[in-house]
Amino acid sequence: MNHVCLKRLISVLIIFSISTLFAGCATIGGSVSTGSDDRVAVKNGPPAHAPAHGYRAKYQYRYYPACSVYFDIDRKVYFYLEGENWRISAGLPNSLRVGLGEYVVFEMDSDRPYHDYENHRQKYPPGQLKKNKNAKWIKSK
Repeated sequence: MNHVCLKRLISVLIIFSISTLFAGCATIGGSVSTGSDDRVAVKNGPPAHAPAHGYRAKYQYRYYPACSVYFDIDRKVYFYLEGENWRISAGLPNSLRVGLGEYVVFEMDSDRPYHDYENHRQKYPPGQLKKNKNAKWIKSK
């Protein structure tokens, strides 16, 4: 092998190595989590451990204090207490479907509204539509 061929071979190997190195850096955003625990669909954006500057996912909920139920308006899922555990479902059990009553609408950064349940339970007690004037209460039809 002559000296010119050896230089060309080394050049090709260097270019191939560099292009392979940079080709492995691409990522695809967005994901969906499902499972037996309380993981649900995740909105597009950066991972939770490294949010982009100024970016926070917002989740909008209806909270029905009469029966301790949350409804995620965007994802169309319910969060409800079953014994001591919170459940997530596209529908409610028959025992909860009738008479959800009035609800309050609020926004949170969390995809698990029940983490603030004790605070919501104290702030929005059942039957207090007129007493809490700062809340955006709505009567169910």
